[in-house]
Amino acid sequence: MKGVRVDCYLPGAYGSAEFRAAYEAAVEGARVPVARAAPGTVAFLIETYLASSAYADLAAKTKSTKRGRLDWIKTAIGEAKYADLLPRHVEALMDKKGGPEAANRCKKDLAQLYELAAKRFGFRGQNPAKLADSRKTRKGGFHTWTDAEIAQFRDHFESGTQARLAFEVFLGTGAARQDAAALTRANIRGGRLSYRRGKTGQEVDLPILPELARELAHVASTQMVLIGHGDGQAYRPESLGNWFRDRCVEAGLPHCTPHGLRKAGARRLAEHGATEWEVMAFLAHGTAKEASRYVAAANRAKLTTSGLARLRVKKEQN
Repeated sequence: MKGVRVDCYLPGAYGSAEFRAAYEAAVEGARVPVARAAPGTVAFLIETYLASSAYADLAAKTKSTKRGRLDWIKTAIGEAKYADLLPRHVEALMDKKGGPEAANRCKKDLAQLYELAAKRFGFRGQNPAKLADSRKTRKGGFHTWTDAEIAQFRDHFESGTQARLAFEVFLGTGAARQDAAALTRANIRGGRLSYRRGKTGQEVDLPILPELARELAHVASTQMVLIGHGDGQAYRPESLGNWFRDRCVEAGLPHCTPHGLRKAGARRLAEHGATEWEVMAFLAHGTAKEASRYVAAANRAKLTTSGLARLRVKKEQN
């Protein structure tokens, strides 16, 4: 409704008949018929969380993803009494997810629901999600591009190509897929590029590196989005990621990803002496926790280099 804001909880999985019925009722200004879950159930905790300020304060993309995961849990075990769940029940639920990362996210979401139960309803039982065993995942997550791989991609895609432009955007700005897909000329001013990160809401303000400036000069003056397709239309984040992965395969780098370039940008900063706060600003994180890993890794490399150098000097003296 134009000029009227409707703010209410909509029951059911997104797109389901129950969700659509509630949505249409809300648009018509009617009271949304919400069939509340029975107190003491997992579904009751989920509904309580979805109506909380903690959920409302999440970024739109994070909120949508989180809602999807919680709807899945609600469908699977919503009617169960949360006081009755044991670690083995949580692990059985985790086994139904598509992979170790998804299983661990399920465990984390359930643990958060139990923390809500303790804080809001005085639940004093165990948190079975915290006691459940996590699934083993790839150490370090997405592969971080090496300097050799960066050079290989640049050698394969010459300056002026769409692939090279996207590459320099990911590497030079640290933008995630959803942010890179949304960048336009309006984000550029005075030799700097600024945007608000979709996932964290953090403001980013970066100088445009020479490599990126060279590629931006090739973008048609009539095109608003920086990375476009067809007649300059913007990519959807998922489509941009898939398209760029195909370019990586063409360059002989099938194991490389856009997110790995974001990590490479942070690695390069750390290796050149950037502080945790400087790396944090580049990544648009809310805390320095993740940035400290890059700085620590860079410092370890420097320490091993200087340590082995001392050993060589000692051998030469002998």
